[in-house]
This record gives sequence, structure tokens and C-alpha cells, in this order.
Amino acid sequence: MGICISSASSEIHQADDGLEEQIVSHGIEKLGSLYSKEGSKGVNQDAAVLHQGYGGERGAFCGVFDGHGKNGHIVSKIVRNRLPSLLLNQKNASSKMRTARDRSSERADDGSVPSESFHKWKEACISSFKVMDKEIKLQGSLDCSCSGTTAVVVLRQGDDLIIANLGDSRAVLGRINDQNGIMPVQLTTDLKPGVPGEAERIRKCNGRVLALREEPHIHRVWLPHEDSPGLAMSRAFGDFLLKNYGIISLPDISYHRVTPRDRFVVLASDGVWDVLSNKEVVSIISTADSELDAAKSVVEAATAAWKRKFTSSKVDDCTAVCLFLQKRKQQSDFIF
Repeated sequence: MGICISSASSEIHQADDGLEEQIVSHGIEKLGSLYSKEGSKGVNQDAAVLHQGYGGERGAFCGVFDGHGKNGHIVSKIVRNRLPSLLLNQKNASSKMRTARDRSSERADDGSVPSESFHKWKEACISSFKVMDKEIKLQGSLDCSCSGTTAVVVLRQGDDLIIANLGDSRAVLGRINDQNGIMPVQLTTDLKPGVPGEAERIRKCNGRVLALREEPHIHRVWLPHEDSPGLAMSRAFGDFLLKNYGIISLPDISYHRVTPRDRFVVLASDGVWDVLSNKEVVSIISTADSELDAAKSVVEAATAAWKRKFTSSKVDDCTAVCLFLQKRKQQSDFIF
């Protein structure tokens, strides 16, 4: 079942199967959409949020969370519901502590407000992700030894984009090129065990990284002396059985300054990226009927691609969030 949240409303919608996706705004112009569709593996373990007006009138918070393991669907919803407020609280607390301490260094800076803003948000991201992981561990009735969730988050503060990535979901920017077409700019790295730096960290912590014979293209993380649990990502919330063996909840954080050529950011779970390229996704968004239809168009295309490319495999859950950075041009204005 698909869950489509129109950014023309600030209501919280709930689907018939009990899954809930939400978009929150504060009376500003709303340019975004969100859509999540259950695959054929069972309960939808994806969750997503788009919160416009976050941290200020020209602010936004968007995130996609892809759960895994027995209780992954619960963990992803916990993070979706808790992380936005936790991050904002950490940012406000950090700003108060830094005001007097860093005033002299701020005056000595080159005057770049985005740079200072980025560092404050980066600190808040690191601390909030750490606290979020602790809060999950403290859920006494929830076994997260082999369950967890990825997280890819994009914060917009004016023309600053702060990107925090944990796991193998992805954020991609849609930008106008010199030929007046749309080109993709990948903002995150898929943090999988096969990435050399990630594999090195895991092995230094005595975790094992290897692929099974029947799926040689998928590297997984295993305990030192047991062929379990076989986690296919290198960073995540939860998965506490592997937290002493190289799996971390520290996000990879980056910064992007919005330019007039930058049109939108799309976040999606790996169910989308496993079957659609960055170029295909940004093209789908650019030719969607409206901003409100963009996320649904991506997810429906991904679902169709799964059925077409992997006829004998179960379709993965697919979720996308589209945040438009400015009012979209008509599709006829683009060249493909």
C-alpha cells in the first residue's frame, strides 16, 4: 500500500495498514512531497518525514529511514518521530553553550555565516544521532540486537544544506546543466561494508566483512566467530550485537550551498536506488505533473522496475521524499 502525503496540508495522515507518514508545515509556501510503498517482503519497514518551516521560515527537515531485522519497522518509526525534535533541541543547547565561548572566534572568522551555521548543525547532528541510538537501546521491551534502521537526513537553513547519512539510503540533488537539462549530483556515499574505509574500520574492531557465495556482490558484516547476523550496511541505529565490531551510529555529514541552478533534493531508501539510477530519478521528478506528484512518481517507477528486472525476487519497500529548493519550472522548459 502506498502512503502519499500532499504538501498542501499540515495534517497527519494514517494508512489503512496502520503505517503513518507525516509532513508538517508552518503556513509557508510548501514545495515537497513524500511517498512510501510496501514491497512484497512483509510489513513496510521504511519511514519518512518532511517538516517545512523547521528551525525558521526558510528551513526544512527531511529524512528517510529504512528499517531492517525483526523489529526494523518499529525502530524506523521511532527515529522518524523522535530525531527532528532531538536534533533541534541539541542545536539550541549547543548554540547557548557556544555563544560566549566562541564569540571571539566568530569575530575572527571570514564572515561566512553558512560556515559557522554548518559547524553548529554538524555538532548537533553528531550529538543527536548518538543520543538517538542510546534511546533505542533503552527501549526495554524492544529487542534491537539484530534490528535497526538507516537514516539519511537533509536540513535546509536558508541556502545552506546540511546532509547527515547513516547507512545505504541516499540523497541526490537535481541541478540544471548548461544545456538546460537536469543532471544529478549525489550528496551522500552509500555506507556499505564493501566501501574500503568502512571495511577497514570494521575489521579493526574484529568484525568480519565478506560476501556469501550465492550473492558475491553483497558484502555483509559478521561476528568474529559466528556466521551471523550478516548486516549489509556499515552504519545504522540499533544492531547492538555488532556495535562492538565496527557498526557505528556516527553519521557522515556534509555541506552544500544552494545555487540558482539547484532545483530539488530527493532522498530515497535503497529499494529505489537498487533499481533506478540517479539520472533516472531526477528525470522522473522533473517530468512529474507537479511537486506533489514527484515522490509518488519515483516510488511507482521503482516498484515497476523491481518487477521488470527481478522477476523472481521479492520487491523491496520503496520510499522517497522530494524537497524543492525553489518553485519548479514547467517540464517543457527542460531538455532531455
